[in-house]
Amino acid sequence: MPAVPRTRPALRRCVGAGAVALALLGAGLPTAPATASAADAAGGQPDLTRFYRQKARWTACQGEELPKDMQCAEVTVPLDYARPDKGTLELALSRYRATGRSRGSVLLNFGGPGGSGVSELGLSGKEFMGLTNGYDVVGFDPRGVGRSSPVSCGDGTDDAPDQHDSADPPDVTRPQALMKQLKQLVARCTEHSGPVLAHIGTLNASRDLDVIRQALGDRKLNYLGFSYGTKLGAVYAAQFPHNVGRMALDGVDTLTESLAQQGVAGAQGQQTALDDFLDWCVTDLACPFGQDRRRAGDAVVRLVRSLDKDPVPSDFGAPFTGQDLVGAIAEGLYSKDLWPLLARALASLTEDGDTRGVQNFASGGYAVPLVRKSPKAGGGGLVAGSDVPVDNLSAALMAINCADDPDRPSAGRLTEDVARLDREYQQASPVFGRFRLTQVLLCYGRPRGTDFIRDRVKDVPSARMLLVGTRGDPATPYRWTIETAKRLGPSAVVLDNRGDGHTGYTSSRCVHGKVDDFLLYGTLPADGSSCPADTAAGGAGGGASD
Repeated sequence: MPAVPRTRPALRRCVGAGAVALALLGAGLPTAPATASAADAAGGQPDLTRFYRQKARWTACQGEELPKDMQCAEVTVPLDYARPDKGTLELALSRYRATGRSRGSVLLNFGGPGGSGVSELGLSGKEFMGLTNGYDVVGFDPRGVGRSSPVSCGDGTDDAPDQHDSADPPDVTRPQALMKQLKQLVARCTEHSGPVLAHIGTLNASRDLDVIRQALGDRKLNYLGFSYGTKLGAVYAAQFPHNVGRMALDGVDTLTESLAQQGVAGAQGQQTALDDFLDWCVTDLACPFGQDRRRAGDAVVRLVRSLDKDPVPSDFGAPFTGQDLVGAIAEGLYSKDLWPLLARALASLTEDGDTRGVQNFASGGYAVPLVRKSPKAGGGGLVAGSDVPVDNLSAALMAINCADDPDRPSAGRLTEDVARLDREYQQASPVFGRFRLTQVLLCYGRPRGTDFIRDRVKDVPSARMLLVGTRGDPATPYRWTIETAKRLGPSAVVLDNRGDGHTGYTSSRCVHGKVDDFLLYGTLPADGSSCPADTAAGGAGGGASD
């Protein structure tokens, strides 16, 4: 886990998913009633009473990587909300207790999808200590993520000896071979993930949120979501509008664009962020790509292509490819505070062939994860001394993304379109284009995802919500904030953060202060007000705005 100070939560969106990040998953379920009772069963609805009657029992967290002053608990939810008697899941929670009198809890989701809220709260808890002035601050691992029945595709396990046959990036120039490869990977994910895989996705995660809310003893859900966590918050508001308390969404996701459209937008945003990084890098004599700006850009493209053609050995066992490098660079571009670390990692790779630095980024962290084996997981690779597979972040990311997307091209359509899509994505970014296209293709062969989010998350009659959009965000474009606000209707209030980087809470004092003021005191900024660019680390309090 990270050994360097963190300047932001792990607010990843659609990055870090390699070719092995596949999962077989089911479509989402229809909207749920705001409360559950025995009367639901009489009316033909599943009886969820026992889940809504439980209370979270907090104890000391187990695991050396978790802070001693943080508490942990589990909440039981049905595997399948349509058939709650057919199995259950235990969802992992963590919290920092309120320093004074608590008015309840505020739940955090750090994005991904696939990010562990339990671990991330432990790593980034200092960023949220201001909220403990009135709340217990709670993180959670959504179903399929972290300590909550984690999904896996067998990456890093000893019982999948042929896994590296598929480690090379899918060849989009050979559609028939590509489709065969993807089907094989889907089968492996199904084998390694267990029953949760068919019930993963944002609709079920949203229903889990409501059970968690009740288990925490809260009448309303107070919530702070980042990146993908904003989509989860919006879906919750649509499913349970009358249970929404104070909800802040930072780095707002799209509710309407397909994965293909999101991929192009993401490639363009990441290319812009890479250009900014190279502009900065070439001013330093230690820049691994030299001091000529045009040549530096070409050097990055050549390095990626060279590693795709001839991967190098890595400490994780699997060869390190050019697409792995692209995922690592994408992680390092989320915040300017990470640029020096990224530059040093790239220098180690280009000068010494040392992959450890870039692997830290590619794995979603900034220090080498502690990998061990556990007989419980069948010999699987695990991280941070817990029963979490090494590839859980990437496996969960793609499983959830595909569960949320209803578009499934036929084999014929994919064969016809893949060359055109490849050109479109490469035009968007010669570095990130194929990486993002691969992520879209990974949904091929899986059940059609839900259309609930695209069609029904709109005109939400909930309490007012604060939406924060950052102008220079490389992962969630500012226009998504405006579009999502219009979709949600009058309940949405937009705060325009005129800075750079993914999300604003931990990089802008102004955003940090306004979000805290809303969550703690109910004070909303005027719709359309703004925060100036601010490079200071997050902290409670001011910052000018207009």
